[in-house]
Amino acid sequence: MRLVILEDYDLASEWAAKYIRNRIIQFKPSAERYFTLGLPTGSTPYGCYQKLIEYYRSGDISFKYVKTFNMDEYVGLPRAHPESYHSYMWNNFFKHIDIDPAHAHVLDGNVEDLEAECQAYEQKISEAGGIELFVGGIGPDGHIAFNEPGSSLVSRTRVKTLAKDTIVANARFFGNDLSKVPTMALTVGVGTVMGAKEVSHTLHLVLQCPAIINPM
Repeated sequence: MRLVILEDYDLASEWAAKYIRNRIIQFKPSAERYFTLGLPTGSTPYGCYQKLIEYYRSGDISFKYVKTFNMDEYVGLPRAHPESYHSYMWNNFFKHIDIDPAHAHVLDGNVEDLEAECQAYEQKISEAGGIELFVGGIGPDGHIAFNEPGSSLVSRTRVKTLAKDTIVANARFFGNDLSKVPTMALTVGVGTVMGAKEVSHTLHLVLQCPAIINPM
């Protein structure tokens, strides 16, 4: 494991964005061989996404042959809601790059059968050849996506009831009104994350300033 210590959020965001950019370029994606990328939401990865947008606009990278799979989504929050993770990703990243909308996958927390949605998500990941690189953020209690401490290491995408600490931490996005924070979410499992090629074999990239953990 290699621990990269950086001075501030901007440097950490740039380091992470450069790593993602370089991995995609080295992979040489094509119509026959897409690069699959697992992505988080929240305040921490925002700077990384802004840097990736800069690289796209300067012609340094293309996302034409990239498929993305987001970690999680709230249950019952309309997609158009400004705090839905679907809105976050489109407003802060996807609409600013050349990714095919059909290749930008975000869980749907408004379907009638949530269990079926989770199973279908795992199937889509499998059909895409698995995740090449999973980028993740760490919550205040150490959770990844909405996998609270103690979650099974072999868990897959599923419905989760959010812990009180997580609800309280997310209240800042809902005007600090706990009653407005969704209490359930769809989330990839720990096993889903650890099944990614660059997590289980080469890289686990954690966007948590001021440190970025990079097991080699």
